[in-house]
Amino acid sequence: MELLGGPLFAVAGAGESHGPGYTTIVFGCPPGLWLTRADIQRHLDRRRPGSSVHGTPRSEADKVALLSGLYTDDHDALLAGPEIRTIADGVESVARTYEAGYTTGEPIAAVVLSAAKRSGDYGQFAGPQGEVRPGHADLVKYHQARGFNDPRGGGRASYRATVSDVIGGSIARLYLERHFGTVFLSSLVQVGTLKASVTLAEAVERLVLQHTQAHPVPADDLHQLEAKLAAAELPTLDADFAREAAALIEAARAGGDSIGAVVEVVAVNVPALAGAPLYDSLKLRLMGALGGLHAAQGIEIGSGFDVVTRRGSENNDPIRATGYQGNHHGGLLGGITTGMPLVCRVAFKPTASIQKPQLSVRQDLTEIDFALKKGRHDPCVGVRAGVTLESRMAIELLNAVLVGQSCQPSADSFQLFNRADG
Repeated sequence: MELLGGPLFAVAGAGESHGPGYTTIVFGCPPGLWLTRADIQRHLDRRRPGSSVHGTPRSEADKVALLSGLYTDDHDALLAGPEIRTIADGVESVARTYEAGYTTGEPIAAVVLSAAKRSGDYGQFAGPQGEVRPGHADLVKYHQARGFNDPRGGGRASYRATVSDVIGGSIARLYLERHFGTVFLSSLVQVGTLKASVTLAEAVERLVLQHTQAHPVPADDLHQLEAKLAAAELPTLDADFAREAAALIEAARAGGDSIGAVVEVVAVNVPALAGAPLYDSLKLRLMGALGGLHAAQGIEIGSGFDVVTRRGSENNDPIRATGYQGNHHGGLLGGITTGMPLVCRVAFKPTASIQKPQLSVRQDLTEIDFALKKGRHDPCVGVRAGVTLESRMAIELLNAVLVGQSCQPSADSFQLFNRADG
């Protein structure tokens, strides 16, 4: 069984790329959070296929419908969500879904239907004679499922499965922002060998050091940064890098090839003291959650691999009474948050599905010269990966916060009636 996060805040997803849709269940959201469908939809819009000119030409609306876990006495507001209609055995059923309400503490269920499917594009990969894309999960998925896998669009191995990540992450980040002012941001920092000269982590650190850690970075400053990233041709603060990176991506696409990228993901105004020191450390969980994303091949925290070039006297972040004066540690020490920004970078391999001829096999291991016949694929996975990385970071951070809170129980939280005086 696969769960993202947990044990206190967790996300479960089900669905395949060319199936009817994706179902998501979010467990453990505390009661009392005002949640609207728009809070989730705005992040799904960032993730959806067709959202970037430098991504896949496949276009999905990815409209979410909420089915459970919300309530408000204003039933008109609660039940103003999209209408869901089914016809089974000639009987039509119609239901209104939730638009806005307070979380009840019960599981939140959501569904996103799929529409832009061309399943015929994937006949090339079906059955024992199906061809295998080098670098893709085709071969291992086929044999793991004893030949009963769904090959259309990559099935469960498709990046489209991250719909559930973003739904769960949207709820987690909203809770953290409401309670702690936490904001999650992401940026491309490398495409191929081209590196940005201006990074998100550096910009955020400058903002943080203008304040004390007891006083968070103002929301307006962070939302301006968020708007700047959203308005750019590619999500980056370096305009020259964006222009050159876009040209590299389009050159790869035109040549029937793909290209890798590094994405930086940052959380600002992070609550301190969340996490654990060893087997359940937040560092361990973030490395697994972020590094386990489709096509991810490596992850760094803080200064990452650059730390090997320094002495301890250079790498240790000075501390004053107002807080840390640097962030080489990337917001984590001993697997526990320090209150400085969480900073991670994730390296994505070039997309496996490319037009260039390659050596490969069929599912029965017959050797072939492989040529992709059809399909609509991202030439650079990193372009759309940022919102999913933000979501996974938010899920793990909220879970760590709730676990930490569970270690500090209050008798008042377990009292039903008023205690009698004296």
